[in-house]
Amino acid sequence: MLVSVGLIAFGLVLSAHPWPNKEGLQTLEERFEAPIGYQRIEQPKSSFGAWLRTLPIKSGRPLVRLHNGRLKGNQEAQVAVIDIDVGKKDLQQCADAAMRLRAEYLWSANRKSDVCFRYTSGDAASWSDWSKGIRPRIKKNKVLWSKRAKPSFSYQSFRKYLDSVFMYAGTYSLTRELKRVRDTTKVMPGDLFIKGGFPGHAVIVLDVVVDKDGNRRFLLGQSYMPAQEIHVLKNPKHRTPWYFARENGRLETPEYRFTFSDLRRFQEKGCP
Repeated sequence: MLVSVGLIAFGLVLSAHPWPNKEGLQTLEERFEAPIGYQRIEQPKSSFGAWLRTLPIKSGRPLVRLHNGRLKGNQEAQVAVIDIDVGKKDLQQCADAAMRLRAEYLWSANRKSDVCFRYTSGDAASWSDWSKGIRPRIKKNKVLWSKRAKPSFSYQSFRKYLDSVFMYAGTYSLTRELKRVRDTTKVMPGDLFIKGGFPGHAVIVLDVVVDKDGNRRFLLGQSYMPAQEIHVLKNPKHRTPWYFARENGRLETPEYRFTFSDLRRFQEKGCP
């Protein structure tokens, strides 16, 4: 049975997960208990971090599938798979998965006017324009916008808008939109470790816990190439998937190496 899970914020019932997802699955928060001596950092009910904790997690440890239904080559990176579609095309890759989650949160929080990302060209692509029927046309590396479709404010149109973003944006453009986190020991849910490039890579911080001394640990999620299901990453350096926040140094994930200086944070409003 397919359902859309609801969430309550400021007295309003919102659609937290409008994409098709199975009934009765554990949430991220239910699936991953805080390590002994730690507790989840407080997050406002309406925040991105609180929303990420509601993500539905597939039962067990399923294999990660690509956009075409085939199995990913490396099945040793994940500890769990998020129950969210990857689409039918090779579009929702690493930075795209982070943008997907951010956009879905803004949609569910009734902040649709804040959904905006920049293409690699630097051009702003907003959901507000797309919903009015305004579409991009690429001509000699220039993006030309014109009204070429009927207005539509449906979720189906929203998914088509996101596919357009995934096609023309990536780690290079997203890195330029994000704020650098100066104190990486204060990592927050929704932050990204990202190296902008062609292709570069990005992983998203799904949750954060803290101990009595203020030390933080965090969970990471990713998609990769080819486009694949978003999954929760193992910590290759520890027996649990919780990573340790540090002031500097390397961050080793199962398929990519970052440094802690690669930590970035979304702006409150899109396309700053």
